[in-house]
Amino acid sequence: MSGESQPYRNRRTGHGNNANSELGPNQVHHGGARARNVNQAVGQVAGDLLELDLNGRRDSAAISNGRRDSVNEPFAPLNPRNYQNLPELDNNPVIPQIPQGSPPPNPLNPPVNNVPVREHQAVATSAEQQHIMSLSNTQNWQSLHPTVRDRIRFLFNNEILSDVCFILGNGTSEIQRIPAHKFILSIGSVVFNAMFNGGFATGSICHEVEIPDIEPTSFLSLLKFLYTDEVLIGPDTVMSILYGAKKYAVPTLEQKCVDFLKRNLGPDNAFTLLSQARLFDEPQLTDLCLTCIDKSTVDSFDAEGFTDIDVDTLKSVLQRDSLSARESQLFEAVVRWADHECRRKDIANSPVNKRSVLTDALYLIRFPLMTLEEFANKVAQSGILTDTELVNLFLHFTVNPKPSTKFPDRPRRCLAGKEKSVVRFLKTEARWGYSGTSDRIKFSVNRRIFVVGLGLYGSINVPTDYEVNIQIINSDSGKVIGTNDTAFSCDGTESLNRVMFKEPIEIAPFVGYTACGTLRGPDSFYGTKGLKKVVIELPDREKVEFKFSYAAGNNNGTSVDDGQVPEIIFYT
Repeated sequence: MSGESQPYRNRRTGHGNNANSELGPNQVHHGGARARNVNQAVGQVAGDLLELDLNGRRDSAAISNGRRDSVNEPFAPLNPRNYQNLPELDNNPVIPQIPQGSPPPNPLNPPVNNVPVREHQAVATSAEQQHIMSLSNTQNWQSLHPTVRDRIRFLFNNEILSDVCFILGNGTSEIQRIPAHKFILSIGSVVFNAMFNGGFATGSICHEVEIPDIEPTSFLSLLKFLYTDEVLIGPDTVMSILYGAKKYAVPTLEQKCVDFLKRNLGPDNAFTLLSQARLFDEPQLTDLCLTCIDKSTVDSFDAEGFTDIDVDTLKSVLQRDSLSARESQLFEAVVRWADHECRRKDIANSPVNKRSVLTDALYLIRFPLMTLEEFANKVAQSGILTDTELVNLFLHFTVNPKPSTKFPDRPRRCLAGKEKSVVRFLKTEARWGYSGTSDRIKFSVNRRIFVVGLGLYGSINVPTDYEVNIQIINSDSGKVIGTNDTAFSCDGTESLNRVMFKEPIEIAPFVGYTACGTLRGPDSFYGTKGLKKVVIELPDREKVEFKFSYAAGNNNGTSVDDGQVPEIIFYT
């Protein structure tokens, strides 16, 4: 070493210990000795590093450069024995304090993980990327489907990564195996989640699940919806898909099925869908089917699907007041249903067996609302009613007072609310005579109603029977829109006697109608102090406003002020 005073240079950085001062002679002597000793120690450590095998993955060039060839290879730890015999430094330099237990500073350069990203990409592209691109479409499917939605869609009905297999089919169809993925099914269905992760889980990594009660096509539609949020629903599959959606608790798919049924509901399939809606406990769909049957009763009963319903569904419809068909039409439809039920049960198609399969559904037919001609021609000759029932009903049609029967006589098509009535007189007087002329009064309303009958005065003091014809006439056209020839018995008091039409009669708002009653019998009570306008309050805070006016022509003296036809019975 020369005698010139030189500052100590750090071998790694090239900077001196003190860039602004020079060392004295004594310091140069000691600094040179220290440098030689440090150089010897570093050389010894480097020698040990070069001897390390590093699992055959690092060569001497990589060690001397302080970096790795492979991004994923860890550095080998230094041997602490090489630090045990380092010479003591005699100038007591200030050494940074390292917390106890911390590893010694790594003398090598930072790992290759800290190099710029572009360098990593270049390394991967040059080797690994070429290998990836050479894989088949099956092995490299992730690259072919850029979005999460596309990748999950690709896994639908695919054995890749599948961990469960569904087995579908039975003795009548070919067995079909459908692969699936528990995670995807579990996040879309609480039932699948319980099967695979909850109390029903078996604990196996991959297992098979048998599905005996759903058609393979419909089950695939269910799975496709869970994977893709898409489903193709058709008339032949909607009920099976709806069943699967309810079984596995997929409410969104269930609603899609119900919406499909709503769009395609009509008289031709109302009974078929009603049976399914009742089976699957779909109250919304049930109400829609019943409403359709109410509006198109005859067409619905004539549809092919009507004869396929069960007896409970039949009874649920027959008990409704809102059916828009004559009782004779309903009876004919019920007999046709009984014919098919006998065939299904493989029993003789006899009147006795028809009565048997109908059970108590027969008592929901309102025979008293038929005309005598309808009953005699269509019911009496069918053989379904017993002799006692026939006699009682014939007496009901022909004599007064009328005997009671087992069959209801409440008019149908009472569309909403409770029965209401309007009475137009404030006081009752005696006496009012009859000579074959109709008592008539004109009226109109401010909203649609359905008239089901009239209230009429009866005889004075003595119980008496009256024969009567009642009518509702459209005053503008003169058309009779409702009529009934019947009879009633009175008790000799001022109380009004209800006389009902065969069917409810629709009354449009702000249209003039005439209520008529033609009575044959003794003198009766009559009403006085008549009202020109009467308002009837409804439960929903709405009102029905009746306006009464004189009906021109022969009316047996009845007017707004006094006369017969005191009451109109209606539903809203």
